[in-house]
Amino acid sequence: MGQLLCCVQVNQASVGIKERWGKYEDVLEPGCHCIFWCFGSNVAGTLTMRVQQLDVHCETKTKDNVFVTMVASIQYMVVTEHAKEAYYKLSRPQEQIQSYVFDVVRSSVPRLNLDDVFEQKNEIARAVEEELEKAMRTYGYQIVQTLIIDIVPDERVKKAMNEINAAARLRVATNEKAEAEKILQVKRAEAEAEAKYLSGQGIARQRQAIVDGLRESVLGFSHDVPGTSPKDVMDMVMLTQYFDTLKDIGAHSKSSTVFVPHGPGAVSNIAEQIRNGWLQGAAGSSDLR
Repeated sequence: MGQLLCCVQVNQASVGIKERWGKYEDVLEPGCHCIFWCFGSNVAGTLTMRVQQLDVHCETKTKDNVFVTMVASIQYMVVTEHAKEAYYKLSRPQEQIQSYVFDVVRSSVPRLNLDDVFEQKNEIARAVEEELEKAMRTYGYQIVQTLIIDIVPDERVKKAMNEINAAARLRVATNEKAEAEKILQVKRAEAEAEAKYLSGQGIARQRQAIVDGLRESVLGFSHDVPGTSPKDVMDMVMLTQYFDTLKDIGAHSKSSTVFVPHGPGAVSNIAEQIRNGWLQGAAGSSDLR
């Protein structure tokens, strides 16, 4: 109906290509336009001015012989001033863009190892954008943005990479565990050495206290019982300690058989020492009276 009434509508964000007798005449902006078809004028087609996106999947090989699929996202749009070139010079712009992407990716990626491809994906995207911008400008297209949105190696390669990463992390964890065990052993040894040092100090003080107590006991006994020598007092103290030790061993509920060097001669010596001690003590008491 619009053609019959010589009126044509061009939608927003679009432009129309006007021809007269098959020859380009003008670019129609959005809105309503009068086209006199009886004079050979018509709208040959329209172009959208919106930013369009094309995702290109390109399979290639890296320097270390790993096949990867690069996914490039190309955002492009028609330049209004060059709508004529965009309509007449290029019939299939998406295929043209895809060809340039293939060319740049397959010339850049084979020079890099797989790890470098992941690290330098921005450089690859920049190279693709520069090549597209230089080539598509002639056809009236502007490259807005180029992104490498995915790098997909072979499934077996991804599994191997994950295993390598897991092994590396396990090695680090093992080293950390060994270092922790080393620290524990060092601290345990330091604590044991400190405990032994303190125990030695305690034993030394205990023995010093015992010696001091024995000295005071010997001096006190010698003073109270005239005629006794320090040697006699020490023999009596040692004998008392001997019997106390035997008593403690026998009284302990969990004690088992204890081998103590002992014999008839030792018994007679003990009895003699006890008898001499009592006799000397009695003699000293009578002298005092």
